[in-house]
Amino acid sequence: MTGGTSAVVVPAVPPGSHRAQRSLAGVALPAAAVAVAVAGLRAGTGAITGVYAVGTVLVTAWALAAVCWAWSRPRAAAWQLAAGTLAGAVTLAAAGLAGGEAGVHPAARAAATIAGPLMIAISFHFLLGFPGGRLAGQARRACAGLSYGAALAAGGGLAAAGRPVPAGAAAAVWCLLALAALPTLQRRYRQAVDVDRERMQWAGMGAVVAAAAALVTVVLHLLVGWPGPVAMTAAGATAAVPLGLAAGTSRALGRPGGRLFVQVVSMAGFTVVVAGIYLIVVLGFGREPTGPDRAVLALSMLAAAIAAAGYVPARDRLVAAATRFVYGARQAPDEVLRTFGSRLTRAVTMDELLLQLAESLRKTMGLTRAEIYTGAGDVLERTVSVPDSGPKSLMLTGRERPVVARAGVSGSAWTAIWLPSLLDGRADAQLRVAPASHAGELLGLIVAERPAAADAFSEEDDRVLTELARQTGLAFHNVQLDAALHTTLEELRKQADELRESRARVVASGDAERRKVERNLHDGAQQHLVALAVNLRLAREMLADDPATAGVIMDQLAGDVQETIRELRELAHGIYPPLLSGSGLPDALRAAAGRSPLAVSVTIADGLGRFPAELDAAVYFCCLEAMQNAAKHAPQANVQVRVWIEAGGLLFSVTDDGPGFDAGQARGGHGFVNMADRLGAIGGTVRWESQPGHGARISGSIPLP
Repeated sequence: MTGGTSAVVVPAVPPGSHRAQRSLAGVALPAAAVAVAVAGLRAGTGAITGVYAVGTVLVTAWALAAVCWAWSRPRAAAWQLAAGTLAGAVTLAAAGLAGGEAGVHPAARAAATIAGPLMIAISFHFLLGFPGGRLAGQARRACAGLSYGAALAAGGGLAAAGRPVPAGAAAAVWCLLALAALPTLQRRYRQAVDVDRERMQWAGMGAVVAAAAALVTVVLHLLVGWPGPVAMTAAGATAAVPLGLAAGTSRALGRPGGRLFVQVVSMAGFTVVVAGIYLIVVLGFGREPTGPDRAVLALSMLAAAIAAAGYVPARDRLVAAATRFVYGARQAPDEVLRTFGSRLTRAVTMDELLLQLAESLRKTMGLTRAEIYTGAGDVLERTVSVPDSGPKSLMLTGRERPVVARAGVSGSAWTAIWLPSLLDGRADAQLRVAPASHAGELLGLIVAERPAAADAFSEEDDRVLTELARQTGLAFHNVQLDAALHTTLEELRKQADELRESRARVVASGDAERRKVERNLHDGAQQHLVALAVNLRLAREMLADDPATAGVIMDQLAGDVQETIRELRELAHGIYPPLLSGSGLPDALRAAAGRSPLAVSVTIADGLGRFPAELDAAVYFCCLEAMQNAAKHAPQANVQVRVWIEAGGLLFSVTDDGPGFDAGQARGGHGFVNMADRLGAIGGTVRWESQPGHGARISGSIPLP
């Protein structure tokens, strides 16, 4: 068991067994229930015949639901429906036999007393497992078991005492159990999908209709005395529940169940409100109607129901007609608020959105001009103007900008102080300025202009402008975020392209270096080693015949060995200096400076320790590349090498006082590319600074881990 659910392993069942189960739950038990209910109806006489007729109708409706559930999909719920229906039929028939023409039958009374509570327990079990019928979790199984135990105990006790089950108490217990099962039903509905959700929607519709019909029946009985048998009529209204269950098994009816459920709940809620109002007004503030008053009240309730049903489709037309009457050709001022939010989509560009906003403002508020300014710096540009008035700029100082950003919708007096340029050519006009800001940052302005002789701006107009300015500020902020996001994405794409190119260059450079090492070994050290092998064989052959000549050859071999060692050492210096790995970056740079043909001074910051091998190698080879470039292009220059730590990074610079060069053209050279690739591989950067005639400075930085 995981998370309150249990996995049930269902063994394979032969197809014939499925048909037998369907036949039993979908035919035999419902048919038996209807037959038993009809028998009870025939046993009842007089006033109780109507009660048993309603009961028989209910039993038939529940039997229909059991048939539909059993044959649409074999589930445990179908068995529960069939068993509950049969228990209800037994209760009804036994009660008829106990109180009918045959007189009091103790056995029939006992059967009715036991079957009634059992029917309540089965219905509670059905609600706990709805819609599948299986109980998931120990708590639900325990609740169902307790309900069965309590039902048998209560029914057995009452039967032994010869007392019937009180109808009122049974109804109250059933209502309490249904309320207790509501949280479980709500969780099941949220988790249900497809067919299960559709069945729950139709069952919910049936329950809502039944409750609303029962409430209307009670209210009508209290107000106008109709219908007479209120309990029987209210009970008959519950037939909507099994009918809803049966409708939920149809795929054609199941799909629109959600939309219908919303409408049914809405109508039921309205019915409850109307019924409550009638009860409060008539019984709370007046007196109970009698005689002709009841007919008048009934007609008034009918008129209220018809008016309520007809008002919903006529409401939109009435609102449109009233708007035209009050505002003329233009719309209500807040109409632009209802339409602006729906336009805030990526399908509409910001320029088009602002143009639509200005046009809507001019139409709904009766403006002579509507303008929108945008800008996040010291200048606000007129982006949109209806009618078009051309471009215009507003200059804001650092003192004015925060004041304007925090201001609300303001008029001409405030504008004359803080934005006087807006009043150019508008001396006699009514003006409203609404700053569009977000998080205290001014992002734009909405300017509304009316003639001086027109109606003054109302509080409703100011409210609409305030809300529009807030929404517009949010839209401007989102545009800035989108622009920043696109810029970041472009930078990431550029860096990714540079990284791919750098990796390709590193691979190519590595291949070239390996070929260079192979060539140097072949042309240098390998030739010396081959000569050593030949001379060693010659010395061995001459050692017995001519020891003196053999001694000369051995002396020559010793010199050849030293030359080979020197060449291998020089070759190793080009790959990775042993001094760098053994003594660290300072000693390796000083040794490289000593080998340079230029006058090189090395300055190492105090306390500079050891770093990871890739950092030492990157700084060493970049400095070595810079010194070699200086020796190549400025043979008489003085070179200064400096290495230090600053702001969490390892920094270096190589400066010479040579003739300099064009730094822009040098960036495409082999040396700059090598340095950029080395440093870029570990998150570093390199910068070349030079001008012809003013020397050169090559600097780099690497973030320290």
